[in-house]
Amino acid sequence: MTLRIDLGGPLRFAVSPLAELTAMLHVLAEPGHHPQLAGWASGVRVGPELAERLREAEFLWRSSQADFLLPAKPRPTLAAELDDVDRIDDDAYVTAALVSTCGSNRVRAITASPLTDPAARERALDLAQARGPRQEAFAERLLTDPAAVRARVRETLEQCAEAFFDVAWASVAAQLTADVRRKSDLRRQRGLRAALASVSGAITLSPDGDRVIVDKLQDKATAAHEDGITFLPSAFAGPHLVVVHAPGWQPVVQYPVAEQAGPVSLDTVTLRLEALAHPIRLRLLRTLARGPHTTGELAHSWELTAPEVSRHLAVLRRAGLLTAQRDGRYVRYSLNLPDLTALGADLLAAVLR
Repeated sequence: MTLRIDLGGPLRFAVSPLAELTAMLHVLAEPGHHPQLAGWASGVRVGPELAERLREAEFLWRSSQADFLLPAKPRPTLAAELDDVDRIDDDAYVTAALVSTCGSNRVRAITASPLTDPAARERALDLAQARGPRQEAFAERLLTDPAAVRARVRETLEQCAEAFFDVAWASVAAQLTADVRRKSDLRRQRGLRAALASVSGAITLSPDGDRVIVDKLQDKATAAHEDGITFLPSAFAGPHLVVVHAPGWQPVVQYPVAEQAGPVSLDTVTLRLEALAHPIRLRLLRTLARGPHTTGELAHSWELTAPEVSRHLAVLRRAGLLTAQRDGRYVRYSLNLPDLTALGADLLAAVLR
């Protein structure tokens, strides 16, 4: 299971303030994914107004990052990158926001614009409703007045800069710039293959050199075309390897500057490996690592039948790797992160990556 990016243009390493702010926001929203940053996260203080703003827009960075938050053409400052986001047309912005809000690429399958087509709007709201009332409310506001939501999201990010980002960025910007310099030097001295190997053990160059292959628990393919592909280092992204690969968006890879790695103890994981020996269960875990999902959502994501998904979820639940919570007529399944962590850093990194 891999993500394949055809190289049709330049490959560049660059630093992005907006992408790093997005990584920080994900850490604050999902601290369980980032135990190594627990000290930093616990030290972040925001006022009640900003806290509420973050809650209402957290779908843009919690389960997955909205594509427009990972710039393919980074700028030196956060303000300049936010200006670029402002120049994205409403349809592209809204679709990207709905994908992360609804937790489903089925939004991209809606061919008509939900901003102008009533049926497409209804479908998008149905998908958001299935995720929860706050997602539905956010999607409703976004579709009713995208300009107001876009302005509020920008204001929220600017307030984050004042509250914590500017200080954090000052402490990591030099590290990220140095990493970009090292990758560029390595590429110049030893070639692209060596440079990609230094990014992550999960990234390789195809034997013919025309494709970047990312080891992720999904089968996808995209093309960089003439605009190329951008690699962004991050001090806050680990253990995630975030990739923008949606049609119409220039590919971007955000990678941790220091990969979290460790040996896997077979003695510890033997009893639970049987539950993970099936590739479909691994795919389900990959989706659940992004947030709670219902049986129906998982079935749609992987083109499976609901009974088939239920059988696999039952195996995972018996192994203690999932929890279930009823919310009205929906039952949402979540990863049991503490027990899954016991399987070893390598397995956890593969699921969260």
